[in-house]
Amino acid sequence: MTHWYTADLHLGHDSIVRNANRPFRDTAHMDAQLVAHLWARIMPEDDLWIVGDFAFGPRAKDEDWLLTMFGQLPGARKHLIVGNHDGPLTRALPWDSLSWMVEVDDADAGQPVTLCHYPMMTWNHARKGALHFFGHTHGNWRGSANAVNVGVDVWNYGPVTFKDAAQRAKLQPPN
Repeated sequence: MTHWYTADLHLGHDSIVRNANRPFRDTAHMDAQLVAHLWARIMPEDDLWIVGDFAFGPRAKDEDWLLTMFGQLPGARKHLIVGNHDGPLTRALPWDSLSWMVEVDDADAGQPVTLCHYPMMTWNHARKGALHFFGHTHGNWRGSANAVNVGVDVWNYGPVTFKDAAQRAKLQPPN
């Protein structure tokens, strides 16, 4: 079982293609491609951690549409770390866990990984090498040597593992 991390999907968000300069024809194309990228990497026994902003816009206020999109997610367990665009209907989906911030025991990490939609200055065990995964900043900030943006805008529109993020962290400036 592998833990996969992603953020800032913004499914159904009509203006995100233009605002974040995403390489998709339109929102429907973006939604289909983001889901396809998840399925290309995540196996049925894996965990999917969405670090905020699953869906946004008028469609995210349509319970049937949200359930349909949620039903397309791969993995055995689906977790949401609440982001600023995750409204009440998104939070009411049948997530295996829902939190504003959490420490994940990822076997590849050796210690807990702190997940929060927003980049933080410090977290538990930050000075002992623990990593923090965030979203929210889209392509505006990749992170630092111990805080990694796991958003789709900086990971070729797909999810990442701890190992992927830890490799990137080594290339980032110190916090």
